Amino acid sequence: MAAFFINRPVFAWVIAIIIMLSGGLALNKLPVEHYPDIALPQISVSAQYPGASASIIDQSVTQIIEQQIKGLDNLLYMNSTSSSSGESEILLTFNAGTDIDIAQVQVQNKLQQAMSQLPDVVQKQGVQALKAVENSFMTVAFYDESDTMRGNDISDYVASSLVDALSRIQGVGSVTLYGYQNAMRIWCYPDKMLQYKLNPKDVITAVQEQNAQVAGGQTGAAPAPPGQEVCITINASSSLETVKEFENIILKVREDGSVLYLKDVARIELNEEQFMGGTWFNGHMGTGVAFKLASGANVLETTKAIKAELASLVRFFPPGLTYAFADDRAPIVEKSIASVARTLFEAIALVVVIMFLFMQSLRATVIPAITVPVVLLGVLAILYAAGFSINTLTLFGMVLAIGLLVDDAIIVVENVERLMRDEKLSPREAAFKSMRQITGALIGVAVVISAVFVPMAFMSGSTGAIFRQFSITIVSSMTLSIIIAIILTPVLCATILRPLNHDPYEGLFGKFNRGFDSLIRSYTAQLRGFLKKISLWGAAFALLIAVCGVLFMFLPSSFLPDEDQGTLYVDVQLPPGATIERTKKVVEEIDTYFRTVEKDSIQSVMSVIGWGFSSTGQNSAMVMPLLRDWSERGKGQSSFDIMERASARFASIPDASVFVMIPPAKMELGTSSGFEMQLTDRAGQGHEALFKARDMLLGKAKEAASVTDARYSGMEDTEQYDLSIDIAKAGAFGLTKGDINGAISAYWAGEDINNFSDHGRTKKVYFQADPAFRTNINDFSKYYIRNSHDEMVPLSSVVKAQSIVASPSLTRYQGIPSVKIEGSASQGKSSGQAMREMEQCASSLPSGFDTAWTGQSYQEQTSSNQAPMLYAISIIFVFLSLAALYESWTIPLAVLLAVPTGIVGALGGAYLRGMNNDLYFQIAILTIIGLSAKNAILIVEFARALHKSGKDLVSAAVEAARLRLRPILMTSLCFILGVVPLTISSGAGAGAQNALGTAVMAGMLTATGLGIYYTPLFFVLVMRIFAHKKP
Repeated sequence: MAAFFINRPVFAWVIAIIIMLSGGLALNKLPVEHYPDIALPQISVSAQYPGASASIIDQSVTQIIEQQIKGLDNLLYMNSTSSSSGESEILLTFNAGTDIDIAQVQVQNKLQQAMSQLPDVVQKQGVQALKAVENSFMTVAFYDESDTMRGNDISDYVASSLVDALSRIQGVGSVTLYGYQNAMRIWCYPDKMLQYKLNPKDVITAVQEQNAQVAGGQTGAAPAPPGQEVCITINASSSLETVKEFENIILKVREDGSVLYLKDVARIELNEEQFMGGTWFNGHMGTGVAFKLASGANVLETTKAIKAELASLVRFFPPGLTYAFADDRAPIVEKSIASVARTLFEAIALVVVIMFLFMQSLRATVIPAITVPVVLLGVLAILYAAGFSINTLTLFGMVLAIGLLVDDAIIVVENVERLMRDEKLSPREAAFKSMRQITGALIGVAVVISAVFVPMAFMSGSTGAIFRQFSITIVSSMTLSIIIAIILTPVLCATILRPLNHDPYEGLFGKFNRGFDSLIRSYTAQLRGFLKKISLWGAAFALLIAVCGVLFMFLPSSFLPDEDQGTLYVDVQLPPGATIERTKKVVEEIDTYFRTVEKDSIQSVMSVIGWGFSSTGQNSAMVMPLLRDWSERGKGQSSFDIMERASARFASIPDASVFVMIPPAKMELGTSSGFEMQLTDRAGQGHEALFKARDMLLGKAKEAASVTDARYSGMEDTEQYDLSIDIAKAGAFGLTKGDINGAISAYWAGEDINNFSDHGRTKKVYFQADPAFRTNINDFSKYYIRNSHDEMVPLSSVVKAQSIVASPSLTRYQGIPSVKIEGSASQGKSSGQAMREMEQCASSLPSGFDTAWTGQSYQEQTSSNQAPMLYAISIIFVFLSLAALYESWTIPLAVLLAVPTGIVGALGGAYLRGMNNDLYFQIAILTIIGLSAKNAILIVEFARALHKSGKDLVSAAVEAARLRLRPILMTSLCFILGVVPLTISSGAGAGAQNALGTAVMAGMLTATGLGIYYTPLFFVLVMRIFAHKKP
């Protein structure tokens, strides 16, 4: 094939130009993102039961829905939470690759089966099944710097005027408002209700009747009598709109004509639907909106659309209202992509320098350099055609591919120049002969590298999603590289190279060439001595294998390396029952610390009371410090440094648990980079036994060296009141249980009456007793209810309250009662080590309790279980590919025996730099397997040919190693220097770059340094052992 294109150079150029044009077109259309979609698909089912306890919601809502969640395709696991704040949430997690739209439809169908069994108030509120994303990618704070607007007024404006518009933006999956829109609040006075002998139902009925939209028909409506020419609409009644109109609702008209108005028994105001807490941004009261990404949406494009929409809406904001980005993931995406892209160009520059140093000719250097843009643009075209994106992982693949793709061109050019120099052939003749000699080796190298990376494309879960990015990038690069090496590179050699007329030992490179020749002579002499002591060096190799095994055992494991994301998450939990006022004091202390002590590192701080990362309620809060740009922060100002100082500082805050967390590398994997465990009550031993087991587990976790901040991600049991109705006594008083329950619910929990119109927007009307009459359980003595005899009966005479201790939040896993345990790895330890110690701690729990990993921990466990199989499959694929190529079982064995020389370096590099056995390390190991085999192929291929021509085994091995030393060193140095920028990277995305670069560079150093000695040794050893067989 090469000869065909050498004779038709224009044809070769046409193919190269078509490849580049395809890549150029794809570049403008390829989406850009930080990571591909690696999180498992999730559906969130949510329901509201205002005023109900966690136990009631768990029994009457959550369990009812869970029992219908059966027969869903690809359902992996199910979590649920029932909260005393009136919320039920069930999170369904599906296997990777599940069609989330089909899953959502299936879940909605199951919900329809459960709806009729749910309480009426829950059905009225509605049950939603939405595509879920674990974490938000952007949070926008709305605030008034002059502090003239009330927080609830800001929330109302944002809820009424902005949320709907922002929710409709392409790419936005869901929007969470840290606040509520206003409602018409009717705060009744129990003493006035007693004075005028009113029940809550009387007020509710009056509001429903007088705040109603009634259709009045039309004058002249069809069928109209003959001669009717005009048709006019009649409005019989319309809903109320203002506080004054509600105040004038008539409750009673007495016989003397006097009127009892609603304002006589209640205080009416516009205020929030629910009172959860509040939001502050840099000390200013306001509200916040958190955005979650839609399934398959692009972060950068969605962020750009949100910012454009806000820029257009800001013109209509009330005076003084402004906004800021309290949490924005777009910068780290952009900077990470830019950092890797810069690394890509740095790698290209370093590779060109090395090529020029070895080839010592601009013409010879230009040829491999030309192949780089051709192949990389071709890869972009393939990525676009396959539906992939430009992300950190595909760019990493391209960085690794640079060293690989120039290798093929270097091998061709180096061999052509050797023939021109040694055999005095013309460039064209040398190109013909060179391709006949090395085409087999080129194809062998491409097949080997592809064989390493193809199996990883078939791995499951998030691990497979990450591996596929590398697989398609590197396999595409190798395929295109070999095509270009056969089609274009020989043409370039035949047309660009010139006969070598200069003395290589003179001029600019003379000293380098003399030194390199001396190196070759020294290496050849060393290699001969090395091959004379096969037993000794074989034993040393066995020791090397043992070292690999030990390093594998001691290298800690994790899923993805931690990254400085430019933000921190602070979860604040006070004891159950703590009020907003107590929570606010703690939050203000945290907020002040970040804005004063850490002011050089912190750009802004947003604090939210009522919403936490682990729970919601008056005793929960979260604080989100946004760090300054990486370029503005110096030593000791990384997110890890700030987290360590803040954690130490907040540990001394009394009466509060404060956890400072680093967001995970991939936002959909949770809110922190630690571990997530579910402790389940398999034997049904009850809530008290489950909490005792939890305490035992946390106690053991505190003693574990690899675990820190192990905590219960929920709320402790707190005091509650159980109300019991004396039905017999109530009957004697002329009351029914329904009357009593209705009154209690309306007075204390509140009742959604109907809707009203506020500035053209429909909002709710709520009835509830005034807060001053609901401060403690003794206030029940202030409430009366009218019986069937028109007498007012005190509720306290028929209702008794008993104090109990119960949980304000109940969780379930796979339909079984559970508690969620979260934590982090200790300083210098990995998440894998922490997970293993947690499993050891859990193994000593009483029988009947079980544990399961969820979230990122589940992905990490799956990844670590798959890694050994992946290594084995890749090695088997390489062996079989080489066996098929060389029609031999011995040659592949000689090649693969050289692989550990690279693996020991990768392990040692990662261990010395304190890195973990994560996904990037696994990818590095696979890369090293391919590269070690590639170098070995170059020697073994020549050695086999020389042995066939009559040379003895040792002479053939030594001569082959001598001839291939220069291209091996050149290609290895190209690859090593190509990944140096990854190894030394800092700033955004540096964790992933360092992890991959370190393992690959260290592995390539030892693969080259040891491989050039051990590959000839293995060739000789294997050929001697299998001398009776055809090689």
